[in-house]
Amino acid sequence: MDPHTLIDEFTKKISDLVAKTPVADVEKNARALLSSLLAKADLVTREEFDRQTQVLARTREKLNELEAKVATWEAQQGK
Repeated sequence: MDPHTLIDEFTKKISDLVAKTPVADVEKNARALLSSLLAKADLVTREEFDRQTQVLARTREKLNELEAKVATWEAQQGK
């Protein structure tokens, strides 16, 4: 979901909430609305992001090792 669309949707819904509900309920409703919008945005937690970063780093290391092995084999074959 586009961040600008997300913000516009959030702003519109907050305006609608303020017009329809008592002020005491606005914070509660805003939190629920924000949670819902963030869930739609398909975000990941920082922990998941960090885990995936580590997996990617290990994958890059393995790729570099394999590329070096292939280059060695190709050199041995005279390619």
